[in-house]
Parts: sequence; structure tokens; C-alpha cells
Amino acid sequence: MYQYSNKTFILFLFSLQILWGQKPQKPNSAEIYNQIQKLNFLGSVLYIAAHPDDENTKLISYLSNEKKARTAYLSLTRGDGGQNLIGPELREQLGVIRTQELIEARKIDGGEQYFTRANDFGYSKTPKETLQIWDKNQVLSDVVWAIRKFQPDIIINRFDHRTSGNTHGHHSASALLSVESFNLASSDAYPEQLQFVSPWQVTRQFFNPSYWFYGSQEKFEAADKSNFCTIPIGVFYPNLGQSNNEISALSRSRHQSQGFGSTGSRGQETEYLELINGIPLKNKKDIFEGIDTSWNRIKGGKPIGDLINKIISNYDFNAPSTSVSNLIKAYKMIQSLEDSHWKTIKSEEIKNCIINCSGLYLEASVNQQEATIGSSITVKIEAINRSDAKIELVNLTALPSKTSFPQGKMLKNNIPIKSSISLQLSGELEHTSPYWLKEKGTLGMYTVTEQENIGVPDIIRQTKIIFHTLINGVDFPIERTIVYKNNHPVKGELYQFLDIVPEVTTSFPDNVVLFNNNNPKTISVKVKAGKDDINGLLQLELPKNWQVSPSEIPFHLKKKGAEKAFTFTVTPPTEPAEVWAKSSVTYNNKKYDLEQVSIDYPHISKQQVLQTAESKFVKLDLYIGPQKIGYIMGAGDAVPSSLLQMGYDLFVIDPDDISDDYLASFDVIITGIRAYNTIESLINKQQILFNFVKNGKTMIVQYNTPSLLPGVQLGPYPLFISNDRVTEENASVRFLAPNHSVLNYPNKITAADFKGWTQEQGLYYPNEFDSAFTPILSSNDTDETPKNGALLVAPYGKGYYVYTGLSFFRELPEGISGAYRIMANLISLQNRDKETISHIKP
Repeated sequence: MYQYSNKTFILFLFSLQILWGQKPQKPNSAEIYNQIQKLNFLGSVLYIAAHPDDENTKLISYLSNEKKARTAYLSLTRGDGGQNLIGPELREQLGVIRTQELIEARKIDGGEQYFTRANDFGYSKTPKETLQIWDKNQVLSDVVWAIRKFQPDIIINRFDHRTSGNTHGHHSASALLSVESFNLASSDAYPEQLQFVSPWQVTRQFFNPSYWFYGSQEKFEAADKSNFCTIPIGVFYPNLGQSNNEISALSRSRHQSQGFGSTGSRGQETEYLELINGIPLKNKKDIFEGIDTSWNRIKGGKPIGDLINKIISNYDFNAPSTSVSNLIKAYKMIQSLEDSHWKTIKSEEIKNCIINCSGLYLEASVNQQEATIGSSITVKIEAINRSDAKIELVNLTALPSKTSFPQGKMLKNNIPIKSSISLQLSGELEHTSPYWLKEKGTLGMYTVTEQENIGVPDIIRQTKIIFHTLINGVDFPIERTIVYKNNHPVKGELYQFLDIVPEVTTSFPDNVVLFNNNNPKTISVKVKAGKDDINGLLQLELPKNWQVSPSEIPFHLKKKGAEKAFTFTVTPPTEPAEVWAKSSVTYNNKKYDLEQVSIDYPHISKQQVLQTAESKFVKLDLYIGPQKIGYIMGAGDAVPSSLLQMGYDLFVIDPDDISDDYLASFDVIITGIRAYNTIESLINKQQILFNFVKNGKTMIVQYNTPSLLPGVQLGPYPLFISNDRVTEENASVRFLAPNHSVLNYPNKITAADFKGWTQEQGLYYPNEFDSAFTPILSSNDTDETPKNGALLVAPYGKGYYVYTGLSFFRELPEGISGAYRIMANLISLQNRDKETISHIKP
């Protein structure tokens, strides 16, 4: 068995996160050959930027697949502050999705993935603001940690540390921190890290310029690039049948939550790198110049390199198993080397080559996707050797309990061995959830207290089986994470991870509950059993001035997975208030207060997030009218559910159904965020929508980005979308039209209605618009000019057209009282003298 030092184990843990996902690897002969070639390149590159999607997948793919360098992307954040084009998840849950998208992207382009603890708090205009909201010292420490752990020869920054330009403050901050880390990583800074890793001196650091740093492709082509290194990324890989840029496009297309589907290209293309730190280059076509990337960089390594060259020369694409014998010899030679970073890396790489060349398939699966701590599960074991290599399955060890299951079975060529073991899930296990969300963080930082876990890309899963094998007499422990495998009648064989769940969870149907009068409301709480036969007491916890009846509800759920909703009656206080209601269960004298959130999209592995089971209860003064609303969903938001909470009659409209007759029954049409960026059919429906307004109705258009669909005329009068935004959520708001009904009816809007907003006030404001529009609000970030396009109202015919960049899609789901009141006024613009106001404060 292997004995790992702390430093070696850290490196092993990080590589393992990338090498084995929930679906088994089944590389073909050409892919195996590329893996063997990579054994003979001992050089590494760390690409650094701020967000998921900032990475240059063309360069990562080239370095990994053409140069055979160990290549990784360090994204300082998990993309939590962006928008979601595929669903309603925002903030931390969006960060979970984008984490998985990056992991899937790296599986395609051959890179590895790392993070820091920085939280993407939303758009920031300056690195100064970014580094104030992030804990600069912590993020800097994390970048140094990543460098020391990964030990790159070369760092490449996506962004320019010398100027913030017009880019995101996070972008510039990532470059500034990377440059500061260049020398810090080799010093004695952050001594708490040095029990796990050693100081490391990077050889060179580059900036990776692109045309958008110059304003246009034409300007970039005309720029002087004589001092830049040139990288010919447009290569074609015959044994894969793809160009580098085709692979890159597949990788980038994993960023589905951002709508970054990409079309592959073919032919010559050049990337440029500007040296900003380290040893100068003579040959600007070789960024590894002067760096020994052969086995000679390790004492005693030359014979290993010679043997691997022989394996590469003699590789048989029709029979990869003929390489097993020499690969094992090389593996044994690597084990005899002194402990080093590259010894650990290459040991794992060559192990995978041996496994793949021998066609060795090992799997540990269960027939249930969820299990609880203390329960017993049956693990199905499959092992098959599809070569003439002598392979014996000696033993199985279950983690984390370290329970041993002796085997002593020879794996004969193409004869599967299948068996089952019964496994008790020990109390050492933790519930499955993203480790960076387990403790409360801040606006700018996640809390991760264990140094070894910082930067680990994925959920840390503990339920594993180690297959102890002998291959040609050499000891090979091979680790497999336990998976849930099932057959879908349409999709076929599907894999998911085994999740460890609490015995019982609870949840509210709504993240926010509005009380806009003194009347009691019936509140539903759902209870879900994580195991059979759950008897318990359900409680709804609220401050004393909120009345709850009954005080507790007994329940019994017979079967694992069973769900049942129970109701409480809640009476709010008479005065406005905002509180967090929490649901919990007492079972076996223990309190359970977590909600289980499942995030399941086909392009990523299913994710479980465990969070406090709570809902924001808001008592507010809110007047609404009887309008019937038609909502056209855009890129996905929770505004419709918020409007239902307010008491409106709402229907989600299929854009293809839009006609004059169909719209006649609605009083107001609202388009969701980025609707005109994502719904092509709206182009052909615009005149119908304008007629709807002209006939005395109201249309409210929420923000779109400047990259509109071709030919879209957003409003009945000209307006032009810009990149203007107000990112300081507490920036002062000035009323440009204080007497306008939108600020007075049916709710009186004051500055207090803009307090407590989250992440931003608004984004993508029009900066040019027809005189028919009345600008209602003015605001700006510190040291900037006023932005007057946040809320524009124009009469058109008998009705009103409204364009707003205010971030209702964030504020309404967060229960921000002022956002509800402003939205109610917008909805009430038409026929205000005739409408009956309801939900009036007593």
C-alpha cells in the first residue's frame, strides 16, 4: 500500500477530482496514446482569471493537447453573481451550476480546474471596489496556495494588471492578484500553508491579449505585436479527427447557463502572449524556452523518459495492451525516485495509462441515489480485465470506514467478475453538499476553514471503494467513487453520484411570503423522509410578535423519499416587518433544520445543496389593482412567482401564441429578463404587442443586453440600450419626475423604497431615448455621471410602454419591499381612475 505525505496527498486529491467523474472513463486507442505521450512532458501552465467563461479554452486545449503540458484554470470565483439562461437558480445555486460547467469544460479540453474562496458578488466597475468587498488578503493567499500546490512553470493572465480599462473590476483584480502572487509564492508568506506545500518560483508570467482589449478586431490586427509571443492554436489532431478550435468550442459550449454555445472553427489561428514577469525569451514561439520539461528535471529521471519514448514508438493502436508490460516497468522506476511533485503527478498519470491499456474496468454502484448516515447499502462490484495482463483483484476497502472485503480473484481476459458487498455508512460521513456553502460566508467571500480544501473544485465525496489489484505482480490500489447507476427507457445508462442525505428535511414552497394586510395566511411546509419510518414533530419558528398555530404538528412518513405538506396559520404583526421563518423537525430527540435542493440539468452532474430551511416573511404596506398579467419568460427568473405572491392573476405566455385576440384578455404584458436576446419569435410579434399598448393596455419590458436579436425595435419609440449600470445597490436615487403617477399611485414611492436592495440597482440602461419617454429615476455609482435610463415610461395610444433596467429579477425574489411597491405602480399605470385597489392597509 502507498504511504502519502500531507503534501503528496493534497496533490493526489486535486488530480483525482478531475480524473474521475460520475461517468466511467472509456478512452479509445488514440486517446490512450495521447495520455502516454503526455507522460513525457514535465511542464505546467496555470491560466488565471475571474469567472467561469473568462478562460481561453483555445489556449488551454492547445497547451494540454498539443504541447502535452499539465494545464489548469484558476477561476477566482464560481460565477455566483451572474444571470442564468437555463433556469431560476441565482447566487450560490448559480455558482454550483457554473462550477459544474467548468468541470465539464475541462473534461473536454484536457485542463484541470481550481477556485479561490472569492464570491462573485456581482458586477464591479473597479478593482479597488472588488478588493474591498473581497477580503484581498484571503484571495491573495488562495492564489498563492494554488500556485504552490500546482507548481506551474508558467502563469498566463487573461486580463491586464496595468489598466482596468472598461472591463469588470473582478477581471482587473484577478490580474493584479496574480502579478502580486508571482513573487509571493516563492517567499515565506502565508506560513500556515507550508505544512502542506512548499514555496514555488514561477519561471514566467504572461498576459494574454485579445482584440476586445483593443476595441475591435481591426484595431488588434493593426497593433504592433512584435514583442508578443505567438502561439499557433489552429492545429489539427488527426488521431482525434478534430481541430484544436473544434475541441475548444465544445468546451466553451459547456457554459450553458451563460448561453455560450460556440461553433467550432478550422484553419490557422494565432494567440498572443506578452511577457510581464520572469526570464526573458529569445525564441518568442516557445514559452517553455529554457525550462527542462523532460524527465531530466528529476534526479534519476532520464531512464524513465527513455523507456516512455520506447513505449510511444512501439505503441500498437490495435492492441494498446502490448504497452502494459513496459508501462509497469516505468511505473516501478517512478516509485523508486525521491519524493517530488512530479513523482506524484506522473504516478497517477501512468496508473491511468496502465488501467486504460489493459481495458481494466472497475465500478462500485448502488441502486439508490440517496442514503442516510448509519444506514446499510448494497454496493455492486464489477471488475473486468480486457487484456492478457495478469491482474488479480486482491481486496476491497470501503471509505471512509476502511472496512476490508478480501477477494483473491484473478481477472481473466474479458471475463467479468460481479459481486455485492454490504456496507454500513459510518458516522464519520458528512452530508453531501458543496463544502464552500456549509458555513456562512460574507458578501465577498466563502468560508472554508480547512486549508487542504481551499480551491478543490467539486463537492468532496467520501463514499468510495479502493480496488486493491496486482497487475503483473505490482501493487495497484485504484479508487472509485460509489455511483448510482440506472437505466432510463429513453436515455439508456445513466450515472449519478450517491448522495448522503439527512434523515428528514423540510422546505417552504416559496422563498418569500408577502403579508400585505393584517389577515392570517395559511403557510405550507413540506417534510421529506430520507429513510423509512420517520415519526417526528414539525415546528415553524417565528418571532413572538408573529402568531403561529398550531405550535407543532406530529407526522409519520412510512417510506424513504415520501413527502407530505403540512399547514400552519400565521398572523403577522400590525406594523411592517421582515423576518426569517424557519422550519424544523424533532426526530429521535434531534433537531433537523435543513432543506434539500436538487439542481439537475442534463449537461452537468446532478447536484445536492443542503441549506437552512427558511423563508423570508415580509409584512408591508402594498396597494395593488385587479390587473390580469401575461408574462413572457426570458432567460429565466422568479418574477412571475413574486407577482403571484402579490395577489395578481398571472399567466405565462408562449410567445408563439401571441395574437391580437389572445392578448385581449390581459391588462398588462411583462417580458422577462433578456427576452429579446433569447426569443427570436418576439421579432415577429412586436407590432401585435405595440397594438396591445395602443389600445389602452400596459407593456413592461425588463432589461435586455445590447446584443439584441437582429432587427429588434424594442419600443414604439426609439431607445438604445447601453452598458450603463448602477452596481452600488445603496446608491442615492433622485426622482426626476416626482409627480408622475408611477411614483405616487397606488403606492407613494420614497427614497426608503430603495434601501436594502441586493447586488445592484440595475443594469443595461438605455442612454439614448425618444422624447416621448419620461425618465423617472436618476442614480449613479461613486464618481460617475448620472444615469437616467433606469425607468422610462411613455404613453402610446391609450396605453403605456415601460422599459426598465431595475433589477426586479433579483429584488423581488429577495423580498425587497420597495421593489414590490414600484412594480405594483408600474402595473397600475393603465386606467388608474377605473381600477379597484385591493390589499389596502387597514
